[in-house]
This record gives sequence, C-alpha cells and structure tokens, in this order.
Amino acid sequence: MTATPTSDRTSRVAGWWEIPRGIVDPILRRPLASFHLIVTLAVILTVFGLVMVLSASSVEGYSRDGSAYGLFATQVVFAILGSVLFYVALRVPVRHIRRLAAPMIVVTTVLLALVLIPGVGTLSNGARRWFVVAGFSVQPSELVKLALCVWGAHLLSSRLREQASLKELLVPLVPVAFLVCTLIILEPNLSTTITIAIIVGTLLWFAGLHIRVFVMFVVTGAALAVVLALVEGYRSQRVQSFLGNIDDPQGAGYQARQARYALANGGLFGQGLGQSRAKWNYLPNAHNDFIFAIIGEELGLLGGLTVIALFVLLAFVGLRIALRAVDPFLRMMTAAITVLISVQALINIGYVIGLLPVTGIQLPLLSAGGTSTFTVLVMLGLLANAARHEPEAVAALAATGDGRLGRFLRLPQPETYVPPRVQQWRARRAATGPAPRPTRRTGQVPPRGDVRRAPDARGRRRGPVAYFGFGQQAPAPQPRRRPAPEPTWDDPGWRSARPVPVPRARNRSSVGGDRWPGPPGTRW
Repeated sequence: MTATPTSDRTSRVAGWWEIPRGIVDPILRRPLASFHLIVTLAVILTVFGLVMVLSASSVEGYSRDGSAYGLFATQVVFAILGSVLFYVALRVPVRHIRRLAAPMIVVTTVLLALVLIPGVGTLSNGARRWFVVAGFSVQPSELVKLALCVWGAHLLSSRLREQASLKELLVPLVPVAFLVCTLIILEPNLSTTITIAIIVGTLLWFAGLHIRVFVMFVVTGAALAVVLALVEGYRSQRVQSFLGNIDDPQGAGYQARQARYALANGGLFGQGLGQSRAKWNYLPNAHNDFIFAIIGEELGLLGGLTVIALFVLLAFVGLRIALRAVDPFLRMMTAAITVLISVQALINIGYVIGLLPVTGIQLPLLSAGGTSTFTVLVMLGLLANAARHEPEAVAALAATGDGRLGRFLRLPQPETYVPPRVQQWRARRAATGPAPRPTRRTGQVPPRGDVRRAPDARGRRRGPVAYFGFGQQAPAPQPRRRPAPEPTWDDPGWRSARPVPVPRARNRSSVGGDRWPGPPGTRW
C-alpha cells in the first residue's frame, strides 16, 4: 500500500519535530536543569541589557551630561549590586526568607509613604517616586514588588488547606495591597499599580481562590484601571490616541509612532549595533521604556524575536519550578515572580509594537533603571534558590554533591522540605476526621469521620449526628433503659446466679448449733 501525500507530509513534520525534541528532552531531564537555565538566562539578559543601554543612552547622556557613559555607568553599578544580591538570595535558606517576609513589606510600605513627603522624595516630571541616595535614585515602588511576592506567598502558604475560607485568603493580603496601591497612585504611577494587582491576582490564583471570586477580582481591577487611566489628562490622551480618537503625530501619539518607525527601519537584520537613528532625540526615553524599539532597529526582526524567545524560556522555566516545587511557599513565590516578569515584558513589548496603549512599564533587565535591575536580579536569585529545592535536585545533590557551578559558587546543601506540624495535623484530620466522642443518647463511640450535628429549630445542635462527606447517617438514638435490679435474698435464682460460699464453723453453741451468717432462718 502506497503512502498518501498527506501521510508523507505528516511523517516529515513529525521527523523534523523529533530533532529538537531529542536535544531538549535530555537537557530538561537533568536534576539541576532549572537551576542552570535560570542562572544562564540571568547572565544573558543582564549582559545584553548593559550593551543595549550603552547603545541607546549614549546620545542622550552626551547631550545632557557631556559624557556618553554616564547612564551606562549608573546601570553597571546597579547591575553589580544586583549580582551580589542574586548570590545572597541564592545562598539564603528558605526559612530565613520567610522570616524576612514581614519586615520587608513593612519597610517598603514605610518608604512608599516617606517618598510622598516634600523634601524627602524627589520631584521629577510631575511625579514624586524616587529617593536620591549618594547620587543614585532609588524607587521604593520597585522594591515593594519583591516584598509583596515574598510576603504574600508566606502568608498564603501558612494558611493553605483544603477548605480555606474566603476571609483567610483575602485578609490581610488584599487590604495591604490596597494600601500599597493607594500610596503608589498618589505618586502618581499607574503602571506599577497594575503590576501590584498582577502579583496579588497570581498569588490568589495559585492559593486556590474560587473562580467566581477571582473573576470578580479581575473585573474590578480592570474597571479601576480604566477609571484611573481616564481621570488623569496625559493618561486619557494616551488611551484616546491608541483608540484612534486623537490623531496628533506631535502630541500624545508621538512616542508610539516613532517607535514603530524605528522597528520598520530595522528590517530583518537591523542597521547594526550602535547604528540607530531614533536615539538621536527622535524617540524620547529610548534607553528606558522604548528600548525594545532600539533593539529592533539595530538588530532587526531577528534580534527582537531573540528577546521574546528569552522571556518565553524564562516563563517556561519559572512555571516549571513552581509546578515541581513541594513547598507551598516556594510554589507561590516562584509563580508570582515568573508571572510578574513575564507580564511586564509582554506589556512593554506590546505597547512598543502598537498592540497596547503606552503605560510606562519597563522591560525587565533590558531597560535602563537601577532599582528595577537589581530587584529583578534578586527575584531571579530566589527562582534559582527554589530550583535547587526541587525533589530531584535535592536527591541528586545529596547523592553526588554539587557540580562545577555549585562548587565554584560554594552553595550550601538544600534542605528537604518537611511540612509544618500544623499542616501535618490538618492532613491527618482531613484523612481520618476529628477524634470520636461518645454520644449523649447512646453512649456509643461513632466511627471516625467529619462529625457534625444538625441544629434544631432553636439553633441548638441536637438530634441525630450526620456524617458529611461520607454518605452515612448516625444510628437512631435508642430509648434509655433502666438498669437491671440487684438480686434479693428471695430471688429463686439467687443461689444459681451467685457462688455458694464454703461454710465455716462460727457461733458454736449447744442450743443453736453452727450458724451461717446468711438469710434469716438458715441453719446448718
């Protein structure tokens, strides 16, 4: 029987698919594959980001400060600081991370409040978002992202169980997030507010929030974002320009239009590294929010697709770590960090290419921004730490020890996850039910299970015991019986029911003879 053209084409496609699959599968099957991939991606994105910041900021730095390396030098300092913190986050034990969760959220929230005070926070372009420390700008709203990921995961993992109530999931996570968003809106900074909402939504999703409540949360957040976008003047103009209601090439749509011109000028292979024309003051903030346009112009479509592929790989590895994690804290923290970085990259690339309205969210590790750079590096360090705590990685490290990279970094041995006593008790309780107790009416011990009493008309829990979850019903209460009366001396069955004592000689007398201390009239 000859093969049809369709079957030949299918087999040919399957054969081409087997080639990359045969290369990727052996790599992903290694116990430390996730750890090595996270470290590699962190190094590649950091180095590539420094190169592109130098290329995109050279013209603006020279025109502003007289040096083409001013902004690049600042970025290098924060990248070195982030690398040090990456190593620290990689070495610190998980229990210490959880202990630092509450102080981190408290300190960052206080910093958000202090930055709003005139004279303490720096006012720039109508917004008060930065502290200036030793000549370097520090943005507290970037620090609170990291703190919220760690603290939210710690809070929800400590309350995680099968039937967690809505109050346990939402309080105090949502009130604290609402306070943080309020302080950020007062700066004002809508883009960071959106990222805070993304973090909270991711944590609640992985904590098992009901789908209806989650949909309500998403709809409410989207409605608030639209309202806040339309309230402020420049935000409303950006949205109206994106929708096509405002056609002003020199006004609200200037940046988006120039970014598309730069991408079109790049073509397939680009103009060459450092040969961008848009950075010569044609595209504002070319080194920051719109650096992807410079990448597309200098490195072409292939360079832009490479950047997208790196972030897609980062999202895949991060979610892989989250799914393979045994510790609920590590699972929710890695999921929140992965979704945060991936969504930030998606929004930034989306508004640069014209699919979304301009929001001002930076491209992680590639845009110029010191606080954002070292914050993302700390997040990647936490991801790498979680990757070393995968069950296969823990077993491999305990059996064979660290590889070359682990010996070079002198990393400690990861600890095997042991559930807390509270979770162990909840697991046993869910499996066997509460301890059985004798009922009042029958005096019998019911079988183990989820024992609950149905309330009567007055709300008192009386009546038969219902066994919810097992499809059983407690036995009906039996009528109370009086105890059997004690046998008397006149009972005819008394002698057969009780053992007859052996007589002893007592009260010897010549008249009555031997008497036995028994019923009256008994003689021997």
